[in-house]
Amino acid sequence: MSKIFFVEDDLSLISGLSFALKKQGYEVDNARTIDEAEKLWQNNKYDLAILDISLPDGSGYQLCEKIRLNSKIPIIFLTAADEETDIIMGLDMGADDYITKPFKLAVFLSKVNAILRRSNDFNQKNTVLNSNGISVNLLNGDVTKNGETLNLTSGEYKLLCLFMENPNIILSQEQILGKLWDSNNDFIDNSTLTVYIRRLRKKVEDDPSNPTNIVTVRRMGYKWNVGD
Repeated sequence: MSKIFFVEDDLSLISGLSFALKKQGYEVDNARTIDEAEKLWQNNKYDLAILDISLPDGSGYQLCEKIRLNSKIPIIFLTAADEETDIIMGLDMGADDYITKPFKLAVFLSKVNAILRRSNDFNQKNTVLNSNGISVNLLNGDVTKNGETLNLTSGEYKLLCLFMENPNIILSQEQILGKLWDSNNDFIDNSTLTVYIRRLRKKVEDDPSNPTNIVTVRRMGYKWNVGD
């Protein structure tokens, strides 16, 4: 049973969403403030975090940053702000997805189910990927570059695995989005992928402004470039 860390201060949303998640078979812990959330996080292990951005004593962004210090679990932001700058800021902090209010319950549950399913699929693999000085242990999620540990978010990790599993193959934006997100998900677009690519390059490239690992193939997509 997957365990969900749900941080939201709206009582109606807490009641409705918690009930719906539990009907799906998930265990849910809820916090209404930053203070409550930090105490819950310290004493429990979770498979997914759902964070409201606007909280009485702070921001979900703060929680996201703290979670990313020691965890790669998927994070979904709930937000009333649908400005592109707000969404990109959340993704840059390490979130995997965002849901803007108001939203339909079916869409919310679809995103939760898809993210947990993909996370479980990645965790079940038991091989090691190696190329360009990058090593990924698919069993425990450890990633190193030239022997030094890389701290990747869940989304960055999945994107890196996809590239390394397809060396020297050009992957279109549509192919990448279809692999990392449900193909019928209309809420993930190319601008989101661009954010992930930029973040990942900062961590795996020696010179992110002149990438040699993740290269852009004009009008076609991206490629994990591996020499002979």
